[in-house]
Amino acid sequence: MSKRSIAGLSALVVITAGLLGWIFTAPYLSNQGLGRTPGIIIGGELTPAPVDFTAHNEIPGPLMMKQAGFPPLVIYLSFAGTPDGVITATRPDGGYWAQRVRDRGGDGWLRIGDETFAMTATEILGDARMPMLEQWAAKAGRSVDEPLYAGAEPLRDWEVFFWTSQSPVE
Repeated sequence: MSKRSIAGLSALVVITAGLLGWIFTAPYLSNQGLGRTPGIIIGGELTPAPVDFTAHNEIPGPLMMKQAGFPPLVIYLSFAGTPDGVITATRPDGGYWAQRVRDRGGDGWLRIGDETFAMTATEILGDARMPMLEQWAAKAGRSVDEPLYAGAEPLRDWEVFFWTSQSPVE
């Protein structure tokens, strides 16, 4: 083998190892304080959505969301479970996942604990946002008049998405 072939093969191995490392660790990197790193594997047990998501508020930590379509995207989101579905919110900063919901539709999956549910997100606009933001903020231990963290907008300015069950799992 020539030196050029060996170098090309070595580069391919390094790129493949890096890609596989990202696939099998992200979005867990986000949970380790390394930024908003999306992943592609959501995991969990595909489960029919419950009639009421309120009990899921007792599960600590954020949920994982995976959007349908390409490229695959899995990220962590804070949430509040309600009798009718799941409330999520995001900063009004033109974030990628919110724009994908608007442009491509809201089909995807939510993983809460070890359960993964097929869900559809709908953006909530106007006056209907505030009661949902109040529930979401209360679960986060905040008021809608304060930011979730330093440097963020007050929660009353955040965008709200409501997730409801897709057709039942067979």
